[in-house]
Amino acid sequence: MVALLPRSDERPSHRFVVMGVSGCGKSSVGAILAAHLAGIYVDGDDLHPAANVAKMRVGIPLTDGDRWPWLDKVGACLALADDTALIGCSALKRVYRDRIRAAVGAPVFFIHLAGTKEIILRRMEARQDHFMPPALLDSQFAALEPPGSDEWAITVDIDQPLDAIVAAIIAALEEK
Repeated sequence: MVALLPRSDERPSHRFVVMGVSGCGKSSVGAILAAHLAGIYVDGDDLHPAANVAKMRVGIPLTDGDRWPWLDKVGACLALADDTALIGCSALKRVYRDRIRAAVGAPVFFIHLAGTKEIILRRMEARQDHFMPPALLDSQFAALEPPGSDEWAITVDIDQPLDAIVAAIIAALEEK
């Protein structure tokens, strides 16, 4: 069971990755969930090298080679956390999630925010000042490998209000 209270000497810290395609709500959900879990939230977008951001801004999908250093930073950030920590990261492929787990060197729980392409496209078109253009959504869905039943993860449908998404995640974590 996940401790939903601040960390104490008796309780270990927990590491979470809020994952999914661009526009699924990782930043919004992650920030609110971190407050509920008395943890910290880091937006993985802030860890991208400038070259990655530049590619995405002009509509060029990232390659695995582009992603490896970023995923290593995501894992290192989680590994350094003393308390409960959440990070937003697409973690689209299992091999990416495995790389994050290896970098952390401790259990990592993945929270997959899932939705239809239509819902996410509407969200992407409505947001402002983000480097990821809606034109890259197809490449995100093409790369997506939802977590398998053998992974420590949950999947939550994002076609509901933000508070309902967070409540569903908390309920699922309490069951784990």
